[in-house]
Amino acid sequence: MSNRLQERLGALPAARLKGMRRGIEKESLRALPDGKLALTPHPLALGSALTHPHITTDFSESQLELITGVHAGVESAIEELTRVHQFTYRVLDQLGDERLWVSSMPCGLPTDETIPIGRYGSSNVGRAKSVYRMGLSHRYGRRMQTISGIHYNWSLPDVSSEEYFALIRNFRRHAFLLLYLFGASPALCSSFVAGRPHALQPLGDGSMYMPHGTSLRMGPLGYQSEAQASLAVSYNSLEGYGASLQDALTRPWPAYEAIGIRNLGGDYNQLGTSLLQIENEFYGTIRPKRVIHSGERPLHALRERGVEYVEVRLMDLDPFETVGINAQTMRFIDVFLLHCLLSDSPDDTPQEIADLAQNQHLTAARGREPGLKLRRDGRELGLADWGLELVEQCMPIAVALDAAQGGTQHVDAVRAARAGLENPDSLPSARVLAAIEQQHGNSFVGFVRAQSEQTRAALLALPFSAEQQAEFERMTAESIQAQKRIEAADTMPFEIYREQYVSPARLGMAPGRLPVAA
Repeated sequence: MSNRLQERLGALPAARLKGMRRGIEKESLRALPDGKLALTPHPLALGSALTHPHITTDFSESQLELITGVHAGVESAIEELTRVHQFTYRVLDQLGDERLWVSSMPCGLPTDETIPIGRYGSSNVGRAKSVYRMGLSHRYGRRMQTISGIHYNWSLPDVSSEEYFALIRNFRRHAFLLLYLFGASPALCSSFVAGRPHALQPLGDGSMYMPHGTSLRMGPLGYQSEAQASLAVSYNSLEGYGASLQDALTRPWPAYEAIGIRNLGGDYNQLGTSLLQIENEFYGTIRPKRVIHSGERPLHALRERGVEYVEVRLMDLDPFETVGINAQTMRFIDVFLLHCLLSDSPDDTPQEIADLAQNQHLTAARGREPGLKLRRDGRELGLADWGLELVEQCMPIAVALDAAQGGTQHVDAVRAARAGLENPDSLPSARVLAAIEQQHGNSFVGFVRAQSEQTRAALLALPFSAEQQAEFERMTAESIQAQKRIEAADTMPFEIYREQYVSPARLGMAPGRLPVAA
C-alpha cells in the first residue's frame, strides 16, 4: 500500500466512513417452469412500471427490475431487496407458475421480434420510454437487451466530482478483479447466439460455454455496439465526459438515420437518429450519476450540480444467492470502491482505454485460465498477480471500515477475495460450470431452472407479515393512481414532446423541465 493511500485513509474520519451509502437495482427475466421466457404483460398486481418506487421493468415487459432505497448498512439493503422479492413472488405465485430467472444470461428466448418491449401507458413520458426501447431493439436486437444484472449505487459524503471521476478511472483499470471474483455467467442457452458469430464451445445439447469464462455478459456477446465502439469517452473530468456524451447524443449516425424516426405506418422506430438516443444508452461498467429533477436530462443534472454517486454496472446475478448478491460481496465492493477513491488516479489515455477494453474481454472469456495475462502501463502482467496486489492494498481499508462499523466482516470479505484468486475453482463462475456438468447433464437451462425453482421456494417460505403485504399493496395502488394522474395531465402532442426532449439545448446548463424518459 502506497504511503499516499495510507495517508488518505488515515485522514478519513470514522463518521465519514459511516456515511457511506449504497442501493441495489436488480434485473431478472420472468420465466416459465420449462425455462422459456414468459410473454405475459407486467402483472398489474405489481403496480405501475412507470411510477412504482421499487418494482419496474427494464428493457422488456418480461424483465423485472427490483430496486431498493438508499441504505446506511449492507444488511438493511439486502433485507429490503428480499422483501421486494417476497412480494413479487407472492404476486407471481397467485397468477400462475412464473418465476424469476436467476442467471444473467437469458432463458430460452423466442424469435427476436416476439420478445415484448416494456410498456408504460399512454402518457408522453410512458410512450417515450417504449419508443426508446424500440430504438434499442432496432439498433442492437432484442436478445442482447434481455441480459440481466445488478447495478450497485454507491456514495461517500463530501466527495467532489473531480474525486468521483478519479474513482471511476481507477475502477475501470481494476474492474477485471470484480469480473473475475463475481462473474457468474460462463455458459448460456444456445438460442441466445443462434445466427450470431461467437467463439463459444458446445456444452451438451442446447448449451454453450467458455471453459475458463467468468462473465459472458461483459464480453463481446454482451452489451456491445459498433457505433459505441467508436466512442473514446474520457473520464478525466466532468467537462470532458460531458463533451464526449453531448457529441454522442447529437452526432447523426448514418445507420440510425437509415432506420428513421418513424416507419411508413407512422409508428415510432426510435427517439432520434443520433449515435445515442439518450444518456442511458451509453454502456459502461460504471457511471457518474446525479438524482434528476422531474423531466431533467441526466447530463444537464451532472453539469449543473455535479456527481452525487456512482453506479457500478458489471455485477452478474449470482444464481446461488436468493436475491442475486450477498452481504459479503457488497462489503468487498464497498472496500474496492474506497480503494479506487483513495488511490492515485492518473488521467486516462486513448491507449489505456483500448487496453482496458481488451482486459475486460479477456477476463470475461478466459478469466480463470491459468497464467492469463492482462495489459497494464503498456506491459503484460498476470491477472492473478495483479489481483493479489490489489487485494493486499484493500486490506488496510477493510480494517478501517471494520474499526468504524464494528466486527470483522470487511476483512473477511477481502480474505475471501484472496482465496478466490488462489483457488479459481471456488469462484461462482467455476461453481456454475461444475453444477451444470455434474448435476444437470451439461444443460445450462436445466441448471438455471433448478436454481430458479429453489430460489422461488426459498422466498415463498420466508415469513411475510400482513403489515408488509398491506404496505406493498398500498404502493401498488398508489403507483397505478400516479400513472393515471400523469396521463390525465398530458396536453402536449407526443411529437412535440419528443422533439423538445431530445433537443441539444436541454443537455447544457439552461433550465427546462419535462417528464424524464429514461
